[in-house]
Amino acid sequence: EAEDAVQEAWLRLVRQDAATVDNLAGWLTTVVARISLDILRTRRARTEVLLDDRLPELVVTVDDGPAPEEDAVLADSVGLALLVVLDSLRPSERLAFVLHDLFAVPFDEIGKILGRSTDAAKMLASRARRKVRETERPAGAGRERREVVQAFLAAARRGDFEELLRLLDPEVKLTVDTSTGVVVVLGATKVAAGARLSAGA
Repeated sequence: EAEDAVQEAWLRLVRQDAATVDNLAGWLTTVVARISLDILRTRRARTEVLLDDRLPELVVTVDDGPAPEEDAVLADSVGLALLVVLDSLRPSERLAFVLHDLFAVPFDEIGKILGRSTDAAKMLASRARRKVRETERPAGAGRERREVVQAFLAAARRGDFEELLRLLDPEVKLTVDTSTGVVVVLGATKVAAGARLSAGA
């Protein structure tokens, strides 16, 4: 979608007489932002596009010490988490937040792009920041997740079916990418049985 927005902006620039544009950077920022808004609004109307279809699966690893590859995985996870959070924002909030906080575009320019006042653009960015802060992960979540993963792996190694069932959500979904395609296993009983069978592997 980002490439589509840039390509559309380029096509508009080619059709426009560039000599008549006083501020090319401002013109491009405005055009790309408005095209992006249109894409976001269209995406909201297309409810059949799910976030799961656009984001790759996150991989959870358990280790005692940080390693360089874990830093890379963490950076990717943070990027994906930010995408999830941004997807929860309204298009105008997202645009104001991204343009100001990530690209340092002044609020008066953002207001012109959105067709709103400078104060309204500030309010949109502020509302987006508040939503982003509210969705931050609790401090102890990482430790709790590691404990659950370690308990699950220990129960799987022992073949303790009852403990596996206790640890799993009844509606757990396990997605496995294989050479023949994606295999989806639904339900705690089936996932626990598969974990117990593969315990010796």
